[in-house]
Amino acid sequence: MPEDIKINPKLDLVFERTTALSPEQVWKGWTHPETLMKWFCPRPWKVTECRIVLQPGGEFFTVMQGPEGEQMPGNGCYLEVIENKKLVWTNMLTQGYRPSADSKLGFPFVGNILLSKTGKDTLYKAIITHADEAGRQQHERMGFQEGWGKAFDQLEELMESKGGR
Repeated sequence: MPEDIKINPKLDLVFERTTALSPEQVWKGWTHPETLMKWFCPRPWKVTECRIVLQPGGEFFTVMQGPEGEQMPGNGCYLEVIENKKLVWTNMLTQGYRPSADSKLGFPFVGNILLSKTGKDTLYKAIITHADEAGRQQHERMGFQEGWGKAFDQLEELMESKGGR
C-alpha cells in the first residue's frame, strides 16, 4: 500500500482482492464508460449514464438505477490518474476542481483505486476515505463489502468474456 494513504479504521473502508485480471483490464473497467456501465454496481442495479474525463480535474459521473426505477447520481472529480496503477476521485468536487453544490451528497468521500502486479496476478485495492465516522458507518451499512465484492465479480466476468477484452 502506498505510504501516502494511512488507513484510519474509524473513517476508512477497504476492499481488497487478488485477481487473475491484468492491471490493464481492471483499468479499462474503471476508465471506459461503455465498460464501466456493464459492471459498476451490483445487479439488479445498473448504470444508465456515465461520463469520464480521465485527467486530474476531470469529471467522473454516473447514474445508478435500482430495480424500482430509483436513481442515484454520482458526480465527482478526479484528483490523481496514474495509468494502470492509481485512480483517485472525490464527490466533494466537480469537474475543474469546483466545490460541489449538491446538498444530497450522502457522505463526502475520496475513492482510491490501487493496482499492483503480484507475480502473475493483480492486487486490487479500493480505499474509500470518509470525512467523519457517521459517513463511514453509513457507507458500511449500505453494504460496502458485499456490494463492492459483487461489482468486482461482475468486472471479472466481463473481462474474462469476449466483451471485456
